Amino acid sequence: MRLEKCYFCSSTVYPGHGVTFVRNDSTVFKFCRSKCNKLFKKKKNPRKLRWTKASRRLRGKELTDDSVLQLEKRRNEPTKYERGLWKDAINVMKETHDVKQKRYAHLITTSVKPGKQTTKANRLEQAKKKSYLLRSAAADEVCVQEEEIKEEEGEAEMELA
Repeated sequence: MRLEKCYFCSSTVYPGHGVTFVRNDSTVFKFCRSKCNKLFKKKKNPRKLRWTKASRRLRGKELTDDSVLQLEKRRNEPTKYERGLWKDAINVMKETHDVKQKRYAHLITTSVKPGKQTTKANRLEQAKKKSYLLRSAAADEVCVQEEEIKEEEGEAEMELA
């Protein structure tokens, strides 16, 4: 079963699904859904639409130059079926899937770290600037009253001793 890639959004198109558009110069365009087909006909640039793979790669959200992606390339030469080769291929596919998931997770964590640090610093600055909002005046009065009561108790204990 050959899985195609959508020309517009790069998602997988399974056999019997999607739309195929053939231009006059006999170039074949496969689309996964009508949304991609319509946007292609409107001459929209996939790099400018945030949900497409091209846009995600452009903004650094997807893996671009990775050795794992080289294994997914399309091969036009069919290989002769051998049970051992088939088993090995399936095991390698599972391993590459795991490696790809780990690398993608690492990419996400490394791209999120700087943003988290800046937001944390910004929040601390705001908390320092607006510290008067963190405690109300009534809470301050209660604290002062509690301190006075403790001081009076301390003085009473001193007098008893």
